[in-house]
Amino acid sequence: MTTIAQSAPAARMRNRWLKDVAGGRDGAVGLLLLNTLAAIGFAAGIAGAVAAVAGQGAVWPWALLMVGMGALRGSFAMLAARQGAAQAGTVKRAQRRRVVAATLHRRAGTPIDSGLLATQAVDAVEALDGYVARFLPARRAAAIAPLLVVVATACASWVAAVILAATLLPFVTAMILAGGAAADESRRQFIALHRLSARFADRVRSLPVVLAFRAEERETDAIGAAAQELAERTMRVLRVAFLSSAALEFFAALSVALVAVYCGFSLLGLLPFAAPETLTLGRAFFVLALAPEFYAPMRRLAAAYHDRQGAETAADTLMPLAEPVRSVPVVAAAPLSLRDVTIHYPGSDAPAVSGLSFCVEAGETVALLGASGSGKTSVLHLLLALAPRSAGTVEAGGVPLTTLAGQASWVGQHPLLIAGTIRENLLLAHPQADDLAVRRVVAAAGLMPMLDRRPGGLDAVLDARGSGLSGGERRRIALARALLNPAPFLLLDEPTAHLDAGAETALIATIARAAEGRTTLIATHSPALAAIATRIVHLGPAA
Repeated sequence: MTTIAQSAPAARMRNRWLKDVAGGRDGAVGLLLLNTLAAIGFAAGIAGAVAAVAGQGAVWPWALLMVGMGALRGSFAMLAARQGAAQAGTVKRAQRRRVVAATLHRRAGTPIDSGLLATQAVDAVEALDGYVARFLPARRAAAIAPLLVVVATACASWVAAVILAATLLPFVTAMILAGGAAADESRRQFIALHRLSARFADRVRSLPVVLAFRAEERETDAIGAAAQELAERTMRVLRVAFLSSAALEFFAALSVALVAVYCGFSLLGLLPFAAPETLTLGRAFFVLALAPEFYAPMRRLAAAYHDRQGAETAADTLMPLAEPVRSVPVVAAAPLSLRDVTIHYPGSDAPAVSGLSFCVEAGETVALLGASGSGKTSVLHLLLALAPRSAGTVEAGGVPLTTLAGQASWVGQHPLLIAGTIRENLLLAHPQADDLAVRRVVAAAGLMPMLDRRPGGLDAVLDARGSGLSGGERRRIALARALLNPAPFLLLDEPTAHLDAGAETALIATIARAAEGRTTLIATHSPALAAIATRIVHLGPAA
């Protein structure tokens, strides 16, 4: 009893979350119901044609009805599939943005579980595809379509309608029992998949250590065992899915067989009891042609039922990201001061930065100049709470500062790109920005020549590695993204590194425009870039 009491609220919360994610998208449901109505028309065409042949009547009107209704059924099925796929694509894109946003805006010092991230961004999000595209439309259609079939059947034979309805209750019972078992197996399978992803990502990250200690064979065996466990759990899920399908097919076949026996014996006058109604040949064929359609919506539901189990399991990993990211309120830039700051990473023999003191006035551009390893990046990371402060104080406007996260636009040495369009990459910084704001920052960052050459412009699709972009173009995208973010501080880490002289000169002009009106800190070893700063802070030799 305790387990049920604890799991019921969690199940309600999970179902509510899935409902919110789907957003009440019912476009495909109407198409599936139209498909059922076309099936009724198709059955009427068959019945009318058979009756016309038996009575020497005109067959061609009924044949035209059959062809027309058959064509409509195919069209409605195709449109429903396309509509469901489009809706699922919208949901998956939104959830992948949420995973990326939650990762980028995680609390300072929070470690990243790369296995969980991969599971969330790929497997968990992909599990929503079948739920939105197939299961939701099938579930809603299955609640209405059988009633339409029963009503149409009752118009020809109320006894056949009763037979159809009577076989529904044991089928629903069997589906509930099989569904509960499938949910448990699917959840265990998803957990096993998460563990395998985490193990594999961890071993790839620590590959040099594995090779150094000659542990390749042991780790290969361990990953192979985990993969075998996942395969076994997947087979258990499939076995339960096949069981539910077998139950459906049994009751569907039983229903059609009982209707066929009743209609045949009724037409022949061989029923062992007084017939409560009189069936004609046309009515009998209409009922026989329509009987399989009674279970067609539930066949669709059963085929997509495992999609629901997968989505519910995926929801357990995606729900923690459901709450919107709470950003720090953006305030006007205040003077920033560092006094006797020391940054000493755990495990390091010497501090990365020692006894550093300087002040940045509001709206000023300060360049942190120094050789590689002198601690320039560490200073910027300190302001974002990504580096430990071992000693000293950091203040903004005379108030102790914990982090500038939420108040600063950040451009790192290796700009982050996500799989998506250039526009989507820019909107990571400010999702609510309108098209005019996007185009302004694109022009300010000098991206127009690149967009003019690239098919699709802002809507050109990039992969996660930014294939086809030069280093300068990557940095310009990162600068445009920083410009789009209405933050008073701008932090740049080696923005012109590894660029040729011409590209560096063009990018320096872009940075100078981006820094206007913002308190800007630039970590660089480039004298040309440092020249645009109002003041230069020299850091000591490499630690």
